Amino acid sequence: MATKTNAYPDIAIPPGEYLLEEIEARGISQKELARRMGRPLNAINEIVNGKKAITAETALQLEEVMPEIPARFWLNLETDYQLTRALISKRAKPA
Repeated sequence: MATKTNAYPDIAIPPGEYLLEEIEARGISQKELARRMGRPLNAINEIVNGKKAITAETALQLEEVMPEIPARFWLNLETDYQLTRALISKRAKPA
């Protein structure tokens, strides 16, 4: 009988952390990214700080600003983050 393995990490990393690394590597600020996306700085800062999710619309805007990173990448990061958070929460509950 095959055993079920845990394919998810014990910590959930918000996609905003990856976004911050990417914009820093490009030498642009959150303010500049917000300007290029036509979004308020507050929205970008909330994404970077894991307080706001990356929506499909946001992912498309990110792809417009950084065309070599597809929108699907950002959405997949968000989905993995949400799923990992849910699994961590589920594991923390007593059986």
